[in-house]
Amino acid sequence: MRIIITQNMTLDGRVEMLDGWFDPSDQDEDLAEEIRRQSAEEEVLLLGRQTFTDFRGYWPQQHQDTTGVADQLNRIDKLVVSSTMRDPQWQNSRIVDGDPLAEVRRLREAEGGDVIITGSIQLAHAVIAAGLADEYRMFVYPYWQGRGRGFFPEGHSPPSLRLLRARSFGSGVVHLAYGPAAGGHDGGRD
Repeated sequence: MRIIITQNMTLDGRVEMLDGWFDPSDQDEDLAEEIRRQSAEEEVLLLGRQTFTDFRGYWPQQHQDTTGVADQLNRIDKLVVSSTMRDPQWQNSRIVDGDPLAEVRRLREAEGGDVIITGSIQLAHAVIAAGLADEYRMFVYPYWQGRGRGFFPEGHSPPSLRLLRARSFGSGVVHLAYGPAAGGHDGGRD
């Protein structure tokens, strides 16, 4: 399986949503189509406890969701990294209470579709720092936040990357997907 980190971010590279620049229910049709396309390749959604709790509190109640995100999230296998949660209270969910990086390594060796990490900044940063990400997907919103945590961990040198895809949307959002540069660091894959 491929480990893919997908984040919504500001023009200044901030993924921590400290202001109201992101609304999951306000997506233009082209952007929603791109999200559906990517979702079709997902097999597992791996989230930190806070992002999982936020998703669980929002998406299952979106019965009029025209993007298809709610149906996909209810259907997909979800793993939540938590040492305190005992019952995930969302269908197709399982708790990872051990070493999350060991779980990521196990998933990477398995056959199947994509493993997506979204939000979950602490988990995403740990996966990036361990060199376990196979692809980085960025949905860049036309907003300058000026503060908050970034896509890559502070003090960490991002790997050499090559552009895989780029697409802009009428809303001003730009989607960028990067993978390891040819001959560069590949997250430890052989």
